[in-house]
Amino acid sequence: MSETPSLLNAALSLAASGVPVLPLRRGKVPFGNCTACADNACGGRPNMRTPGPCRCPGVCHAWAASTTDPAVIVAPLWAAAWRRAVCVGYHPGGAGLTVVDLDDADAIAWARTALPATRTVPTTRGQHWLYRGTMRSVNAVRPGVDIKSTMAYARYLGPGTGTMTNLPDVVRALAVKEPSPARSAPQTGTVLTGLGGGECPHRTPAYLERGIAMAVQRITEASSAIHATVYGTFLAVLSRHGRCGCLTDAHVARLFTAAQGQGETARHCTDAWTNARTTLGL
Repeated sequence: MSETPSLLNAALSLAASGVPVLPLRRGKVPFGNCTACADNACGGRPNMRTPGPCRCPGVCHAWAASTTDPAVIVAPLWAAAWRRAVCVGYHPGGAGLTVVDLDDADAIAWARTALPATRTVPTTRGQHWLYRGTMRSVNAVRPGVDIKSTMAYARYLGPGTGTMTNLPDVVRALAVKEPSPARSAPQTGTVLTGLGGGECPHRTPAYLERGIAMAVQRITEASSAIHATVYGTFLAVLSRHGRCGCLTDAHVARLFTAAQGQGETARHCTDAWTNARTTLGL
């Protein structure tokens, strides 16, 4: 691929500046685990909390595969991944950064009134706001807004513009805990998904399918904080598709199955889904 040299050079340059990097494949997601690392059979990387290689020399374990070691970045298995990669990813927390990912114009308008100015990087649909400092990563802290810092990855889209400022308390405060189970939460696994009734106004049906697949992957690849990951993933799905009526019971069943595969009960899945709907006012 013609992009490989530029992607590899960008990755090496970032690594030299202390930013842990990894290749991202189509869909802007990490490469899947190899056979030896499937289902964390290898034991994962150190506590899955710090980047760096496990015994496998491949690009496994998503964000935890990120590295600043040039020998790893150009190693044969990584070189093969770079040939298939579409962009460079990095671990913000490993670089001492927090990314506020603003996914649309409404999110950007909110940030301009609610958050301190800092360095900004344009994205496909919105902006990344970069702050100096780390915190836990949380998806869908409000519509169109994700926080990417520790134990997460972000796309590298350039150095950005503006002066980077320290991570403010107002951003830390966005990482709220899941609310207590709603009183109206159903006691069975039945979930009603008819929230809108029209076609999804955001993208084609393939966009929804890709979103559900990524949500399932996010749950199944989580190695800690499963409860919070499940809730955050449900919140992210509903924030995108909860009002347009395109979610079906089959979609929800895939999410619930992934969560139960990580040890969650059917009751917790139902409560987490109901709480996410309540949080979003659905």
